[in-house]
Amino acid sequence: MARDRFVPDFDPDCGDSAVTSARHDIVIGRWQGLRELLRATGPDWAARGHRVRLLAQACADSSAVETWLAAEPHNADALVLRAATETVRAFTLAIAAGRGVPIDQHRVDTAVVACLRAAEALPQDPTPWVSLVSVARLYPSGVRGQELARWWDELHRRDPYSVEGHLQVLHYYSARWHGTHGIMYDFARDAAGAAPPGCALPVLVQYARVEEYRYALDAAGGRQTVVRLGRHWDNAGAVSDVRRTWQRWLADRADLGAPAEPSELRDLNYLAHAACLAGTEEFAGALLRMLGRRATRTPWSYTGDPQQQLVKWHKELGLGV
Repeated sequence: MARDRFVPDFDPDCGDSAVTSARHDIVIGRWQGLRELLRATGPDWAARGHRVRLLAQACADSSAVETWLAAEPHNADALVLRAATETVRAFTLAIAAGRGVPIDQHRVDTAVVACLRAAEALPQDPTPWVSLVSVARLYPSGVRGQELARWWDELHRRDPYSVEGHLQVLHYYSARWHGTHGIMYDFARDAAGAAPPGCALPVLVQYARVEEYRYALDAAGGRQTVVRLGRHWDNAGAVSDVRRTWQRWLADRADLGAPAEPSELRDLNYLAHAACLAGTEEFAGALLRMLGRRATRTPWSYTGDPQQQLVKWHKELGLGV
């Protein structure tokens, strides 16, 4: 019997149907779905961070979160979502302005104030601190080291193994922003080394490798054919990194065949991308089977057409759907 043709599903909500439903509420101007979803998510910080990040992207072009706050000005979940939404809006302005062009500092300050207000409203929640560390990148010279360290300490104290929190610090320390490749890789490897077995933090090394590639891509004006990084994806270090991340994060998972959680889908795509390009077929095949049809456009979009690459690797590895 012939196999079905593999077609990846780039669902922006990563299969999180509750977020999809809330996104529909945003479109029709109904904020109650946002309140219900965040209340139901509770203190599952990974799921909460994932949902707040996606909802903020959906709210950035609407007045949904402002309408919610007008109705419930002291609702802590609304304040947390507004902080993330203001962060997305600030980054949208920065992207439109272009790399190296500063945006109105008032917009960055507005996001920072929103983050601090949310952190005060919900002291146990790491999510506002994730937003705060993220928006710190948008100051032309970054923030003072002591200030960044304080924000990071607040985040780390609430959720020491937050992948999203670590990822925002990694971006800050990258050469594209306020650091160097060396500082970025050191941070990623230190975090990976301190992570307990089964924690996803080792995948930060794969994020760092993509960041280094993006830096070169920016320098080449976005022309992938001009980027010259030698064996960036399949040198001995890159291959070793894939093996190490697999061993520390996934090797002891009881059921590798179980569907991935929406909150870890992007991380799994980063490791799958690295495993495919490193030529580590045993890990690449296992990861693509875990993902099934579900996929995120990044990081595949940095090395070509995402769908074409995923179809190619499924075919080369002889995977069914």
